[in-house]
Amino acid sequence: MAYLLLALAIATEVVATISLKLSEGFTRLVPSIVVVVGYLAAFALLSQALARGLGVSVAYGIWAAAGVALVAVAGAVFLGESLTWVQAGGIALVIGGVLALELGAHHPAA
Repeated sequence: MAYLLLALAIATEVVATISLKLSEGFTRLVPSIVVVVGYLAAFALLSQALARGLGVSVAYGIWAAAGVALVAVAGAVFLGESLTWVQAGGIALVIGGVLALELGAHHPAA
């Protein structure tokens, strides 16, 4: 359940971040509302994931890596932003770092 909440938190954060670009400096009402509601929902969902036992370093690492990767891809696909091979390599390194964090985490025996 904690990972589902984290996935929902990431999704709402990505939508809010893309809407931040679309809000044009908070001059457009609907994207501006999506930004505020999206970030509030994202942090509420993240807090619930943490309350259900997800470690903060792992949760935040996954949040950050997935957020960076998804926003970069969404920016390239939907907003016409560039995504070079160097940027894609950087995203892969971030994801690899998060995997190392998760694999190196101490998991108590059940």
